Amino acid sequence: MNDEKGLIFDIQGFSVHDGPGSRTTVFLSGCPLQCRWCANPEGWKVKQRLMYSRQKCRADQEGCRRCIDACSRKAIGKCDEGIAIDRTFCESCEDFRCAQSCFQEALRLSGRWYHPEELMKILARDRNYWTGGGVTFSGGEPLMQKTFILEVLKRCRAAGIHTAVETTAFVEPAFFLEAMSYIDFAFIDIKHMDETMHRAETGVSNQLILSNIKALAQSQWRGRFILRIPVIKGYNDSKDNIQKAIDFMEETRLQEINLLPFHRMGDSKWSQLGERYDYRDAEVPSDEELQEMQKLFSQRGLSCYIAEDVNY
Repeated sequence: MNDEKGLIFDIQGFSVHDGPGSRTTVFLSGCPLQCRWCANPEGWKVKQRLMYSRQKCRADQEGCRRCIDACSRKAIGKCDEGIAIDRTFCESCEDFRCAQSCFQEALRLSGRWYHPEELMKILARDRNYWTGGGVTFSGGEPLMQKTFILEVLKRCRAAGIHTAVETTAFVEPAFFLEAMSYIDFAFIDIKHMDETMHRAETGVSNQLILSNIKALAQSQWRGRFILRIPVIKGYNDSKDNIQKAIDFMEETRLQEINLLPFHRMGDSKWSQLGERYDYRDAEVPSDEELQEMQKLFSQRGLSCYIAEDVNY
């Protein structure tokens, strides 16, 4: 058995919006970006994180204190709304007895470690239900756990499994091209074309991302990739930013882009991690606004898809 394990925080079957056909989407932990609007904050670190759902907790209704008694660090206590957690202790915790003791799953860990063999067994089972599909690796940044993802990609290629990836492309260039050689389809995000604006909301420069996209476009890779903009009102939806994205596509001879409208579905996850979601009150772009953006791309002969309406 391969000793290199990967931390996966979710596996979703019957996915129909993460690549061609009906697929299994595997969400890997770890991401070099920290987008403030992120819908999967539990996937930022290659580390299991404690998540707390107050709605499921029975501490206030039934006087349950299993997690309080189980925590050897005394980081959990009672409060009027259930339990209070001092998360400074959780960062160095390795056993998470509190989550193991919770019968209601009010406390749970954000991920599980898998050997490549274990994941391949799941994919072998799921492929019986795929319709023109395969597996999509998402995250987090799925290419961050390098040894694990490369091993799994090689096994998928050997098994004849169609592979897709949703990536930030913020990866060391040589490894990026090596990993992509085992991938058939990709969504690659461009959060903002301006480096300063990109760094302000994601924590990193966009130069490596744009460089990797150019390198892939100029390589002999035979797969298909679609650029994607997560549309955030007041951040990257300006006509100037869209025009720069169009210029970049023409420069690199890319033809397809997907406008993915912001949503607030990650709000509860931020709360479960004990963190504030800065985009809780952010506006969702309207259909009309997205269509106006789409027109700018279409007028230049580029294929622009809105939300899940992607031409696979």
